[in-house]
Amino acid sequence: MRVRSVLPHLPHLPFLAVLAVALWIRAVAVLAYPAPLWFGDSPAYLKAAIEFRPDEMRPSGYPILLWLLKPFHSFALMVSVQHAVGVLTGVLVYVLVWRAGRAAWPGTDESRWRAWLPGTAAALLTVPVLIPVHQIALEHMLMSDSLFAFLLLAAVAAVLWRRRPAWWLGALAGAFTACATLTRTAGLPLIALVLAAMLIRRAGWRVCAATAAAFALPVAGYLVWFHAEYGQYKLAKADQVFLYGRTAAFADCRVIRPRPELAVMCPKRSDPRISRSFSVMWTPDSPFRRIPGWVYGEDGNRLAGEFAWAAIKAQPVDYAQVVVRDTLRAFAWHRQPYPTPWTWLQYEFPEGEAWSDKQAGLARRYGGDGETRVVRPWAGQVLAYQDHVVMPGTILGVLLLGGLAGAAAHARSDGRWRLARPVRHWAGGALLPWGTSLALLVIPAATADFDFRYVMPAVPFACVALGLALFPPPRPPRVPAPRREHAPAARAKIDAESA
Repeated sequence: MRVRSVLPHLPHLPFLAVLAVALWIRAVAVLAYPAPLWFGDSPAYLKAAIEFRPDEMRPSGYPILLWLLKPFHSFALMVSVQHAVGVLTGVLVYVLVWRAGRAAWPGTDESRWRAWLPGTAAALLTVPVLIPVHQIALEHMLMSDSLFAFLLLAAVAAVLWRRRPAWWLGALAGAFTACATLTRTAGLPLIALVLAAMLIRRAGWRVCAATAAAFALPVAGYLVWFHAEYGQYKLAKADQVFLYGRTAAFADCRVIRPRPELAVMCPKRSDPRISRSFSVMWTPDSPFRRIPGWVYGEDGNRLAGEFAWAAIKAQPVDYAQVVVRDTLRAFAWHRQPYPTPWTWLQYEFPEGEAWSDKQAGLARRYGGDGETRVVRPWAGQVLAYQDHVVMPGTILGVLLLGGLAGAAAHARSDGRWRLARPVRHWAGGALLPWGTSLALLVIPAATADFDFRYVMPAVPFACVALGLALFPPPRPPRVPAPRREHAPAARAKIDAESA
C-alpha cells in the first residue's frame, strides 16, 4: 500500500532511469578516452582558441568556449564539459515536453496512472538524445556540434516557455540564437524561424524587438572583431567556398559556359569513392590548389561564389534534386560511407590510437595531453555499447512525421473533425522545433554537403516537436452559464436600467 501511495508522487522516475544510463555511459567514455576525438576541423578550432582570434573558415563561438577552459590545461575537463552540455540538451527536451503534458492534463495528480503519462512520454523522447552512441561520440569530439545544438535548443525553450513570451524571454531567445550562429553559420537563417514563432504566439512588437536586438548585438560585435583582424565584415573569410562545393555535385560546365577565368573552377574528380563536393574542396583535384591562398584567399572565395551562383541559375532543377537527395540521406536505416570511405568512421569511438605531429604541437600549446588514448578495460565497455546502441536515421524520419501529424490526432471533437484549433495549437508550439529540425537537415544539404554529424543536432528538436504535438491543446476554462431561475430577475434588472 505504501508503494502504491508513493508511486504517483514520483512522475519523474522514468526520466531519472534514462538519465542514469546517460550519465553512466558518458562517465565510462571519459575514463576510456580521456582526450577528445580529433576530426579534420579540430586543429583549426584549437588554434583559434589558443591564439584567441577569429577563425578564417568558421565562426569562433566554439573556440571561445575552449579558450575559457584553457587555464585548466585539461582535455579531460574539456570533453567532460561537452558531455555535460549534451546531458543538459536532454534535460531541456524533457522539461519542454513534460510541461506541455502537464498543461494539457492539469489534473494528473488526482489519477495514479495519468500522473505518469507526461513524465513517461517526455522520458521516452529523451532517449534519442541521451542514449545513442553517435550522440555521445559527437559530444566527445573536438567539434562544435553539441554546443551548437544546446544553444539553439535553449533559444527554442525561451520562445516556448510561456504562451505569450515576456520581453526578457525574447531577449534570451535572440541571445542564444546569436551564440548558436557564432558557433555554426547554419544558425543564421534560424533567427527568422524564432521571430516567426514570436509573431504566431502574439508576443507583441516589444518582445520581437528585444529578440532582434539581442540577436543583432553579439553578431555585430563579432563582425567588428573579425574586421579588426582581417579587414572584412564577415563571419568567415571563405563564405562562398562551401556553396561552391555544394554545386560541384551537379555542375556541368557545358551548360554553365563559364568565362575563361572562371573555367578553372569546373569540378573534376579522380576517385569515384569520394563525393564531388568533398573532392573539389580537399583533395589534390581541388581547383583551389591552383589559386593563390587556397580556400582562404580572396581570389578563391570570389571565383567560388561566382561559379556557384552561375551553376544554380543555369541548373536550378539539378540543384534542387541534389538538395532533396542529400536531405533524404539523413533518414537511411544504415550509415553509408559518405562523403568518403573514412569520414563517417571518425564519428565513432576508435579501437586504436592515432596521433599526428600537428595535433601534438597544438595540444602542447593548449597546455594538456590531447593525445588520443584508449584505456582498457573501460574502452571495451564503450565499444560493446557502440556495437549495439545505435539510432538509425529512419527513427528521425518517424519523429518528424509524427510531429507533423500531431495536429490531426486531436482534430476529432464531439464526433466531428475540427482541424482549426489543433492546427493553431501545433503552429504555436510544435512548429518551431519541427521547422528547426528540418532546417538543420536542409541547410547543410543546400549550402555545403551531407555529413552524418549534421544529422545529430536535428534530433532534439524533432523529439520536442513530437512531444508538443502528442498532447492535446489545453482547453480554455468554461464559464458556467447562469441558472434558469435567475433569468427573470436578470431580465427585470435590464428592463429597469433601460427605462
